[in-house]
Amino acid sequence: MTILRKGLLALSLSAGLATMAVAEQAKTENPPVDRKELSYMLGMDIGNSLRQFNGKFDIDTVVEGMRDVLEGKDLKMTTEQAREVKKAFFAQLRKEKEEAKASEAKKNREAGQKFLAENAKRAGVKTTKSGLQYEVIKMGDGPKPKATDRVKVHYKGTLVDGTEFDSSYKRGQPATFALNGVIKGWTEGLQLMPVGSKFKLYLPPELAYGSRGTPGPIGPDSTLIFEVELLGIEK
Repeated sequence: MTILRKGLLALSLSAGLATMAVAEQAKTENPPVDRKELSYMLGMDIGNSLRQFNGKFDIDTVVEGMRDVLEGKDLKMTTEQAREVKKAFFAQLRKEKEEAKASEAKKNREAGQKFLAENAKRAGVKTTKSGLQYEVIKMGDGPKPKATDRVKVHYKGTLVDGTEFDSSYKRGQPATFALNGVIKGWTEGLQLMPVGSKFKLYLPPELAYGSRGTPGPIGPDSTLIFEVELLGIEK
């Protein structure tokens, strides 16, 4: 056997072994998918997507509709009928959501008005023309910021029931922002504070997030309470 033939044989053997290794690796990394496991996984995905509508549909009928489509059976509803049902269903959801939001807003507004009325009577609480209430916890001796300034603050925010929704203290990092780029109650309230001060601000909804609230715990027409410490004015 010549050196050339020996080399070709070695290359051939090497290539064959490499192919076998790749095949074995593929077997290890991509085992056959179990049909029942796959089916259950699909059921979980569908269930998660439908969870928000739980209680509004019949599970057995959902399965029947899926089976009829997948098995090519005659469907009990035309495409146009299905479209009309979907349209009516989402209109119903929108109405329910709007009614729930209006009910929540009324509850929040009444609770906030009651709280602010009582709070205004407390010694040390002052009320501005806008309806902002504030209380001095510590009065600093630095300059007061203007609306166009950037400020550095530590703060904690709560609802009137004591629910905490945000805290720079817990994050361990002060917040820095343009004073004219935040809610009205902050823009007004922080201009009353010399650097080094710590105030408590009580914001009626029109000086906070109003009727829209936020996606988190701040509902529509919520009155907010902030403890704010003005650390500095950024250059």
